[in-house]
Amino acid sequence: MKYKDYYETLGVSRSATQQEIKSAFRKLARKFHPDVNKSSDAQEKFKDINEAYEVLGDESKRKRYDQLGSAWSQGADFNVPPGFEGFNFSNFAGAQSAGGFSDFFSAIFGDMMSSQMSGGRGFNQGFSSSGFSDFSQFSQGAQRRSQQQKPQKEESLDIIQNVNLTIDDIINTPKKTVTITAFQQCSSCHGSRQGFCSNCSGTGIERVTKNITFQVPKSVKDGQKIRLKGEGKKDAYGRIGDVYLTVKIQDKEYEIDGANIIKDIELLPYEAVLGCEKQIKTPSGNIKIKFPAGMSSGKKLRIKEMGLPSKEGKGNLEAKVKIVIPSELSKEALELYEKLKKINS
Repeated sequence: MKYKDYYETLGVSRSATQQEIKSAFRKLARKFHPDVNKSSDAQEKFKDINEAYEVLGDESKRKRYDQLGSAWSQGADFNVPPGFEGFNFSNFAGAQSAGGFSDFFSAIFGDMMSSQMSGGRGFNQGFSSSGFSDFSQFSQGAQRRSQQQKPQKEESLDIIQNVNLTIDDIINTPKKTVTITAFQQCSSCHGSRQGFCSNCSGTGIERVTKNITFQVPKSVKDGQKIRLKGEGKKDAYGRIGDVYLTVKIQDKEYEIDGANIIKDIELLPYEAVLGCEKQIKTPSGNIKIKFPAGMSSGKKLRIKEMGLPSKEGKGNLEAKVKIVIPSELSKEALELYEKLKKINS
């Protein structure tokens, strides 16, 4: 059996960080992928790259590999190293659970791969210098360590996202479409990162984007959550989470006061003094409002049942007067303002 220098395979130093290892793997995987590289040795190199990353990309496997020591050179005949004498490698050599990797890989990591295949956790704390007297002692030690490990917190499959609604959406649009973007376990390689997965580029994670059309609830309020069942992330076991949309009511034309909506209506000074009739746009269509003489800024006219729906019924529309001065005034208009000033002084 030949020793394999996984660091040399990926072209990284023994002190390389996980990010450097991942970057080197991606670069080499793209270069030697059989679908891209048609050279005779591309497939073999691609397998070696995957095997090296399977070990160095996993902290527990890398730790065990590093225990072999730096004295082992590539190409040298591999025998049981010091400190490993008590372990029966023949139980794992060539094991199918090692995913078709080399005998060297199977001998060192066959137990970890078989444990992962059966749903267990790999042995991630190296052998002591004294070794183990038999396999049962190794199994008992691994079991004790497994019992001491704290269970990992399961990742939520739910997606929480804001959705912006306007007054027109609430009153006139019973259905709304929202774009959901989330990251989940790769559906092709199931997050295993084994081989070069074109779907996730070897990261084990894929980005999912989809459009969902949902019913806008009547009397919806700002901050309310809308649940879309079965539209969340998926895992390798077929479980699916939900989407929770947090409503944010935003509208440039209206202020919101409970079920009432407030709209600014601009009046020129003479319109406010003499009174006028204005046609204004509302969520329920265009309407005419008659403003009486002597209107002041901030004063409101109430139009019943033209606001937002609520459990108690529909709210009101309040037309709020805002007196504006034209940016340009004619000479005649300025003279009239001068006369008005003298009259009221």
